Amino acid sequence: MVTNLLVLHIIARMNFGGTAKYLIALNNGLNNSGINSLIASGSVQKDEIDDPDVDQSSIIRIKSMGRKISFLADIKTGKEIKEIIANISPDIINTHTFKAGLLTRCQRNRIENSLGKKVKFVHTFHGHLFEDPEFRGFKSSMIKFIEKKLARNTDQLITVGEKVKSDLIKYDIQGQYETKSIPPTVRPLQLATKNFALKKYSVKEKNRIRVLWMARVTGVKNPNRVIHIARELPEVDFYIAGGGDLFDDLVKLAPKNLKVVGWQDPRKILPLADIFLSTSENEGMPIALIEAQLAKIPVVATNVGSVSEVIIHNKTGFICGKSNHELIIAIKKLAENKTLRIKFGQNARSYAIKNFSEKKFILAHKKLYKDLVKNYK
Repeated sequence: MVTNLLVLHIIARMNFGGTAKYLIALNNGLNNSGINSLIASGSVQKDEIDDPDVDQSSIIRIKSMGRKISFLADIKTGKEIKEIIANISPDIINTHTFKAGLLTRCQRNRIENSLGKKVKFVHTFHGHLFEDPEFRGFKSSMIKFIEKKLARNTDQLITVGEKVKSDLIKYDIQGQYETKSIPPTVRPLQLATKNFALKKYSVKEKNRIRVLWMARVTGVKNPNRVIHIARELPEVDFYIAGGGDLFDDLVKLAPKNLKVVGWQDPRKILPLADIFLSTSENEGMPIALIEAQLAKIPVVATNVGSVSEVIIHNKTGFICGKSNHELIIAIKKLAENKTLRIKFGQNARSYAIKNFSEKKFILAHKKLYKDLVKNYK
């Protein structure tokens, strides 16, 4: 019988977005269900903010860890991670994000020797960097090579969706045991009223259709598509909510019907939206799209990562290719048909509630952790 199991989660940063929400929900759910769980995390950098729920969680800070690669800082981070693990002495180490996975798993033997015991290593893929515009060509090949090597030194890989799992198998990235796909849990947000949102964002023409894009304002999310789409649909208002390295450029290039509003509380801005838009080049299992569907907002999104596991095409929204033209057509269909928007919104909420429940999410992780310790000695 497995008792007093301690899981340590290690992540590069808890920035505003799906990965942080996923991990906070997992950490809280495990602690509430009898498994001891802790999070060790680096810090956000200047163009990002912590997820709001971080303040309600007890985070062990890895002081030297940041998102950007720095040889000297990363050596220091590796030592700091090893010291944190030595102080905690977990039974399972579950890493999240590429950098945390690299700096932890590459020193597995040293960690176990310092602890004087074997530890089970798990890594969760919340997506991958193989199609990220920042990591093309040689960089992408190197990341695949590194992930393949690290996987051989990992007991269990977890993905947030079946598409991410199939991509890993395609590139022969496999741990000691069969990769498991566990969809995230997403709770419906306590939304503000629509009137509150209209007032907060100074909406004057309330009868115009509003499209919301909400994510990190960076290359892999491709917010530049929104500029081109907004120009082609002057009768629709667009909002970009988020921050990142492309923020200043977007502000300069935005047409009159596009407002770039920076990081926003989704509870306050989601009620503004008639349609939610995602233009990503790559995704894992996008939490923001699930939150939108729970809010009864139909989604138009590029067909990347596990988006097709979140949106049911032509039922809860539209899944499009990486074409501005396709995205524009989909937005126009919804913008011109209120009945369709309501129908898709209702379908979206029902689907999200059924498929992203907290109970299934926590039970799947508990079973995986206990099986690792019990059966794979």
